[in-house]
Amino acid sequence: MGKTIALLGTFDTKGVEYAFVRKCIHDRGHATLLIDAGIDEPREVEPDVPRAEIAAAAGGNLESVAARRDRGEAVALMARGVEILVPRLHAAGAFDGILALGGTGGTSVGCAAMRSLPLGVPKVMVSTVAGGNVSGYVGVSDIVMIPSIVDVSGVNRVSREVFARAAGAVCGMVEATVELGDAKPLVVASMFGNTTRCVEAAKAIFEKAGYEVLVFHATGIGGRTMERLIESGRVDGVFDVTTTEWADEMLGGVLAGGPNRLEAAARCGVPAVVAPGCLDMVNFHAPDTVPDAFRERILYRHNPNITLMRTTPDECRRLGRIVAEKLSGSTGPVTVLLPRGGWSMIDAPEGPFWWPEADRAFDDALKAALRDDIAVVELDVNINDPEFSRLAADTLLKNMASKPKPV
Repeated sequence: MGKTIALLGTFDTKGVEYAFVRKCIHDRGHATLLIDAGIDEPREVEPDVPRAEIAAAAGGNLESVAARRDRGEAVALMARGVEILVPRLHAAGAFDGILALGGTGGTSVGCAAMRSLPLGVPKVMVSTVAGGNVSGYVGVSDIVMIPSIVDVSGVNRVSREVFARAAGAVCGMVEATVELGDAKPLVVASMFGNTTRCVEAAKAIFEKAGYEVLVFHATGIGGRTMERLIESGRVDGVFDVTTTEWADEMLGGVLAGGPNRLEAAARCGVPAVVAPGCLDMVNFHAPDTVPDAFRERILYRHNPNITLMRTTPDECRRLGRIVAEKLSGSTGPVTVLLPRGGWSMIDAPEGPFWWPEADRAFDDALKAALRDDIAVVELDVNINDPEFSRLAADTLLKNMASKPKPV
């Protein structure tokens, strides 16, 4: 039995292109749901969801916006509308996957709709900007970006192949069956190369206890994705022992996780264990990309493309206050573990980032600012020591067991 694929776009300017894609999908035995995000009357195709309905979902009046001919205002209105309307349509079972075509404006609207959908829903965006940095469009969603190669302007010898293969891609995605396996409770963990031994050892303990573990690389996008998954309500426990993204956020590193990092578990009441893993380092690219103001700092070349900078006592003190502020809003059981033997493989005795005074500045600031009823456990070992991994994993297991079960 065929599936239904939503086609979202501006049918006043891209009607020919969407008519071609619709035929490709119908030829594969699937149905389409046409959602019009244009401003003027649609051409070539008749939408199932008219543009006025999208504008109304955003609380706007399409006629007044169209009369002003302000393209930026129109794109913003339609982006707000699809963010509200498209997830409602999906929740009602109106479609199984979604495809959009566009330039910068169409990509902005299409990706806004796709970001609002749950992870796992097939999402394909054919875009003129897909060959560049698309993080602002994709965010932490699982959108497949396909470069349009030429502008989305008619069906020609190049675009015909691109559009047909994009249609084939979304059809293949909705046709695929996914075996989810046993519905084990879920733990998410943050990891960096410098905390791998810690997380891998804890992961084995969680799996032995019957949990499935998803590990997120603390590269900025990894932390943001983990936060979004926690917010989705699917996560039972958070093993957040690699909070390094906050060092980058505070000092302008290249792997910043955003100002909301560490908030999801606290706000949603998900049991957690938190440690200052890799907060001894800020990430930059090759050595010549390190800002001039930091050139005389303690630097370590992790690989040809990543240069690490050691955080100072004053910076660690500020980080301690930030982490305490985030965790003090916790509505569920959370424990902070402080490894006094160092926060990474290189923050260890004889290591290039070993600076106990800096680590203690973090510890003291965190304990001074943290909510009184949140437990803090200090260990005289490095974060990668097996003793730390065992205690951290056992603590999270206890925190998860202590959370009341829903009635």
